[in-house]
Amino acid sequence: MSRRHKEEPIQLTVRGVPERVKKHLLVRAARERKSLNTVLVEVLTNATGQEMGAHVYRDLSALAGTWVEDPDFDAAIEAQDLIDSSLWP
Repeated sequence: MSRRHKEEPIQLTVRGVPERVKKHLLVRAARERKSLNTVLVEVLTNATGQEMGAHVYRDLSALAGTWVEDPDFDAAIEAQDLIDSSLWP
């Protein structure tokens, strides 16, 4: 399996970080009592629209066979199929 399909952490080197950004990240790390690395991973994860520790599903196999009959749901869906003839002259 190639690396891009695994959730295997990699190491990155970031250059050219402005001093004010570095200070902000260090203050945040200290305030949250986290390592700078942890804060950076959180910021990068959030910036890409991901969630920490979230599993990326590639199919719906986890849902197969999980349907549960629900009469209230069926009634609500059925009610949406009714046509109010007073609205259609």
